[in-house]
Amino acid sequence: MSAPPAMDVVTVGEAMALFIAEEPGALAGVSRFARRTAGAELNVAVGLRRLGFNVGYISRVGADSLGQHLLGFMDAEGIDRRHVAVDAAHPTGLMFKSLSTDGSDPLIEYFRRGSAASHLGVADHPLAYCAASRHLHLTGISPALSDGMRELVMAMAAQARRRGQGISFDPNLRPRLWPSQQVMIGTMNRLAAMADLVLPGLAEGQLLTGRHDADGIADFYLERGSRQVVVKLGAEGAYFADRHRRGTVAGFQVSQVVDTVGAGDGFAVGVISALLEGASLQDAALRGNAIGARVVQFPGDCDGLPDRAQLATALLAPRTMAGGQGS
Repeated sequence: MSAPPAMDVVTVGEAMALFIAEEPGALAGVSRFARRTAGAELNVAVGLRRLGFNVGYISRVGADSLGQHLLGFMDAEGIDRRHVAVDAAHPTGLMFKSLSTDGSDPLIEYFRRGSAASHLGVADHPLAYCAASRHLHLTGISPALSDGMRELVMAMAAQARRRGQGISFDPNLRPRLWPSQQVMIGTMNRLAAMADLVLPGLAEGQLLTGRHDADGIADFYLERGSRQVVVKLGAEGAYFADRHRRGTVAGFQVSQVVDTVGAGDGFAVGVISALLEGASLQDAALRGNAIGARVVQFPGDCDGLPDRAQLATALLAPRTMAGGQGS
C-alpha cells in the first residue's frame, strides 16, 4: 500500500457544530435551527480542499453525535483527519448564530469552554506530519482556547519557521477568549512575527499595532519579520504590501449580504491558494476579495467556498472600485 500524500497545507483548530436560526429575532425566541459546521481553521481547510489542495487538519472532537457529524463532514470534503482525535472525556464545541436579514453581523453564542479541542497540547504535535507539509496556516483563535493550545500553536509555528516552511497567520481576534487585551496583543504579534504572511482586518490591525491606516499596519509587521501583509478593508477591497510593492486591490460587488461570518476565512483561502500557485501578492489579494464576497452571499460559514469553476466565475463579477498596484 502506498503512503498517503504529503500535505500542501496543515492547520490546527477547533471544529464546532453550528446551529443557524431559521427565523430572525433574538436567539431566545427562535425555535428552528439548521445545522452546519464552524471553526475558522476548518473553514480554511474546506476552502483549500475544494480548490484541489491536500489539506491536513489537527483537532479533537468529543465522542458525541456532534463530533460524529463533524468527522463525517471532514470525510465528505476530503480533508485529511488522521490527526483529529476523538475525546471521550470532553464534549464537542458548538455555537448558535442568529439570522440577520439586513446584512449586519449576526449575533453568536459560543459553548466551547472545556471542549475537546481546548485540551489539545504540545503532545498532540505530529512533528513528521507537519514537517512534510508545504505550508502551515494559523489563526489567533486556537491559542486563545487554552494554555495547552497556545503552546501547541507556538511549537508548530517555531518548527515551521526553523524548516523554512511557509506560514500564514490570520489574527481572527476573539477578545472574550483572552484573559486580558495585553496578553492577546502580545501573543498575536509574536505569532505574526513568525509568519511569512499576515492577514489582519483593518480594525484588528489598528488594535494590534497602534497604527491608524493599512499602510502603517503593513509596515509594523514587515519591520518585525513578516514578508507579506494583506489588510482586509471590507467592501473597499484589500491593501497588500511586501518589501518591494504595495497597493490596494478592488473589492467585488455583492447584490445581497446573507451572512458575514466566514468571509475572512474565505479571504484567507483565496490569498493562500494563489500564493501557493505562484501568483503575485496583488493577484492573491484579488482572489481573496472574490472568495470573501462570494461567502457573504451564503448562510453557512462554508457554503460559499468555491470550487475551481465557481472561483473563475466569482473573479468575473463587477468590482467596487478601480484599485491600484501602488509603488
